[in-house]
Amino acid sequence: MNELKSNKWMQLPRDVLVGSDMLGKVADVCSDLQLGRNALIVTGQKTRDIAGIKVAEELEETGRNVQIHVSGSASMEEVENVMEIAREMDTDFLLGVGSGKSIDVAKLAATRHNVPFLSIPTAASHDGIVSSRASITHNGETTSIQASAPMAVIADTEVIAKAPFRLLAAGCGDIISNCTAVLDWQLAHRLQNVTFSEYSAALASMTANILIDSADSIKPELESSVRMVVKALVSSGVAMSIAGSSRPASGSEHMFSHALNRIAPNPALHGEQCGIGTILMMYLHGGDWREIRDALRIIGAPTTAREMGIEDKYILQALVESHKIRPERYTILGTGITPDAAEVVARTTGVIS
Repeated sequence: MNELKSNKWMQLPRDVLVGSDMLGKVADVCSDLQLGRNALIVTGQKTRDIAGIKVAEELEETGRNVQIHVSGSASMEEVENVMEIAREMDTDFLLGVGSGKSIDVAKLAATRHNVPFLSIPTAASHDGIVSSRASITHNGETTSIQASAPMAVIADTEVIAKAPFRLLAAGCGDIISNCTAVLDWQLAHRLQNVTFSEYSAALASMTANILIDSADSIKPELESSVRMVVKALVSSGVAMSIAGSSRPASGSEHMFSHALNRIAPNPALHGEQCGIGTILMMYLHGGDWREIRDALRIIGAPTTAREMGIEDKYILQALVESHKIRPERYTILGTGITPDAAEVVARTTGVIS
């Protein structure tokens, strides 16, 4: 199956702002983009107070009509709820203000309501803040749905630096997972003639490698660390836009993470699971999995099931079942690995003890 034929163009953010006090620039960005008067902000309960109210005040000072909606979950029901609110207030554009769920809901609702969307992250925990994909739960299953890329990304490093460091470390795991995603993509190209983009693959790999090489500079509460991670997330989003596919940043390691979400009673953060999935899948590829593990350790991201708070048995079950997540997407997992092989992989890499 050719994953690119359905895509006619590259979608990239028009404005990307990364730095201190960027929440104060929201109105300027909206004016630059010539957006309309009616704005709907989708945010979370905590992020409403952290940034949502500030964004609303900035927009209201320019005479815009603003409504804040507090979203409880990244579900299809919530997307439809936001769309209904958008229709009622004749919304000209949506803003997602939060760490992930709010941005995904606003992104998909804006896409389906056919209005622009602005991404304003309060944490840098995964590449969804930039990408043209939305992670949405429907009928108990979390799926990645194609959506429009944000028209602008406004990342206030001061706000993001104050978020729990665990979220930033998880964002690093999501970026580092590009290493195995690109290897899976190359494998699919060779074995199944899946269309491959050298440009997007090179950008995705370079972004991951820069972060691996700079692992010791990622520290809590440092705005310089936030800038590095946010720029890396933007680069990953651009790589996916160039490819017209999530291939440069999502492979077998993401399938492993999604399998864990199905199986484990209390899954960890997406980026944490993808980071550990990258260790496991790099072993299967015959690559330098120790380099991946060491970089994650230096950053402070988990490298074992125990550190994620997930029992060993769920790691093994997820490894065995990962290939079922997206069967149309060929990866190093092929048609699956045996339980015995899964145990060898997990024990050799130290993911389980």
